[in-house]
Amino acid sequence: MASSDIILDIRDVTKSFGPVTALKSMQLQVRRGRVHTILGENGAGKSTLMKILAGVYQPTSGSIVLDGTPYAPADPQEAARAGLTIVFQELSLCNNLTVAENILATREPATAGFINDRALVAKAAALVGELHLPVDVTQQVGDLSVAQRQLVEIAKGLSIEAKVVILDEPTSSLSDSEAEILFGIIEKLKRRGVAVIYISHRMEEIMRLSDDITVVRDGSYIATRESQDTTIEELIALMVGRDMNEIYPARDVAVPAGTPVLEVKGLSRDSEFENISFDVRAGEILGFFGLVGSGRSEVMNTLFGIKRASAGHVAIDGAAVAIASPADAIVKGIAFVTENRKEEGLVLSHSVSSNISMVGLKKFSNLFGFLRQGREREAANDEVARLAIKTASLETQAGALSGGNQQKIVLAKWLLTRPKILILDEPTRGVDVGAKFEIYKIIRKLAAEGTAILLISSELPEVIGMSDRIAVMHEGRLSATLSGTDRTPEKIMTFATGSTS
Repeated sequence: MASSDIILDIRDVTKSFGPVTALKSMQLQVRRGRVHTILGENGAGKSTLMKILAGVYQPTSGSIVLDGTPYAPADPQEAARAGLTIVFQELSLCNNLTVAENILATREPATAGFINDRALVAKAAALVGELHLPVDVTQQVGDLSVAQRQLVEIAKGLSIEAKVVILDEPTSSLSDSEAEILFGIIEKLKRRGVAVIYISHRMEEIMRLSDDITVVRDGSYIATRESQDTTIEELIALMVGRDMNEIYPARDVAVPAGTPVLEVKGLSRDSEFENISFDVRAGEILGFFGLVGSGRSEVMNTLFGIKRASAGHVAIDGAAVAIASPADAIVKGIAFVTENRKEEGLVLSHSVSSNISMVGLKKFSNLFGFLRQGREREAANDEVARLAIKTASLETQAGALSGGNQQKIVLAKWLLTRPKILILDEPTRGVDVGAKFEIYKIIRKLAAEGTAILLISSELPEVIGMSDRIAVMHEGRLSATLSGTDRTPEKIMTFATGSTS
C-alpha cells in the first residue's frame, strides 16, 4: 500500500473515561476512493472511535493524520472544515423544520444578512436531485417516514464537501430500494476519490460494499482484511472471538400440527392494504417480507389495535375477536415489539426494571392499586436472567445499554404478559451480529414453547433463515405465502416487486 493512497492514518489511539479504557492502541489506515468498514459488536469501541474522528471526543493518546496533516478537531465544525463528515445512526434532525432547512442548517444562503429562502430550497433541491432521493425539500421532516428521515440525514452529511465520509448504520431504516439509492451514492463518492468509512451489522451488505474491513473487539484492533480475501464466517469469528457455525440457529422441534392460533381473513384498511388473509399456528414463525410501502407494518398495527380496520375478521383459538385498541389486543394475548424501540418500545430515561414491568403493572399491584415493588423486581430479575440482558443493575437507565440489550428489554416487557401471539417488527434492527444471534435463539425458544410468532423483517436472509413460512406483500396486498423449498430469494423478490407476470 503506497503511503500516498492513505487519506486517514490512525496510530495507537487510546481513549479513557476515568478508570475505563474505551479504546486501546487503535489502528486504522483508510485509503482514498475505497469503502472501509469497521466491524464489531456493540461496545467494541466503534462509536468512540467515530466520535473522536468527528471531534466530539479528544483522544487520550495516539496520533491521527488526515491527508498528510496532523488531525485533532476540537468539535464537529472543525472536523467538517478539515474535510471529514459523519452521518450518525441516531437522527439529528429538527422535526419542525423543512427538509431543506435541515440539510443546510447553519449554512443557509443569505442576502444582506437574511436567509434567502428561494436559494435555500433551490440548493437543497439540487442536492436531493443529484442524490436521487425520493423526498420533497419543502416538506416538514416531522411528516416523513423513518426511512425518509434517514435519507435526509444522509443528504445533510453529504451536503458538505469531504475527503472522508463516515456512514454509521445508514441502511438501518431503509428498504432494499432505498438502500440501492445509497449504494449508488457511495459508488459516486468512490469515483471522486472520497474515502467512505462504513459501519453496519448487515453482513451481506458489508461483503457487497466493502473494499477493506477492520474488525475491532473490546476496544482493541483485531485485524484488517480485504473483502475479496475473507468470508462472513471468518469475520464473525474475529468479531465475537469464537466460531459461530450458524448465523440462524436451527429449529429444535418441528412445527406442531393443529388448528391455527390466529386466523385473519379479508383484513383491509382504506388506502393502506386490502384483503389480507393468513393464519399462524402455535409454535410457528410466519415471516412477513415486503418493500417499504408494501403495508406489512400497517397490517400489524391494525392487528394490534393501533389502527382500525375498514373490513375483515380476526379469530384467536377459533373464536372471533374484535380488537379496537392495544389494550384489547393485550387482553386477547397479543404482544407487539415495534420497529422503533427508542420512541415506541422504551422509556430511555427510566430504569431497566420499570421498562420491563410497564405493560404488566397490574400483576404487581395489590387490591388497592399500590405497586408491590418486591414482586416487580423479582419478575424483572427473572427476565434479565432469562434473556441474558447485560446491565449493571435493574436501576440502570435503559438508554445507557447497547442496542441489543435494549431490544431484549422490549422483548422482556412483552414476555411478562405471556402472549399467545408475538408480533416482532424488525426485531434485530441496529443490533450487532452477536446480539442478533442471541435474539434469534430467544425467538426459537419462544416458538418451541408454543408461541405463535409473526416476524416482520426487511432483511431477506433473516426472514428466510428464521421463518417456517413467508408471507410476501406488494403494494398493500398479500402476493404469496411461500414454504419449504419455495422460500428462495429469487421467488420472494419476484412477488415483493410484483414481477409475477
